[in-house]
Amino acid sequence: DFQNTPITRAQLDALRADPPAWLTDLRRNGPFPREVTAAKLGIFHSGLRRSGVTEPLNADQVGELLTDPPEWLVHERQVHRKVIAENARLKEQQKG
Repeated sequence: DFQNTPITRAQLDALRADPPAWLTDLRRNGPFPREVTAAKLGIFHSGLRRSGVTEPLNADQVGELLTDPPEWLVHERQVHRKVIAENARLKEQQKG
């Protein structure tokens, strides 16, 4: 019902200010959008796609991946760190 009913800006602001229990639970336990899942795993959004993760993950699934990371996650985290470091290096280089 919630997904099929348009809401106003005021209603959205009210939901943000005092979220119902189901929304609080959804934010805490998921399932999470790709961007949130990728951030929780410490990888890029594209890393999820490359690894074949196509469905939203919940908190338990993300926790399992972090506890016992598969090879693809280890690799994608390395890629993420390298890209971040390279971007920082290039930014510093442009300053000087």
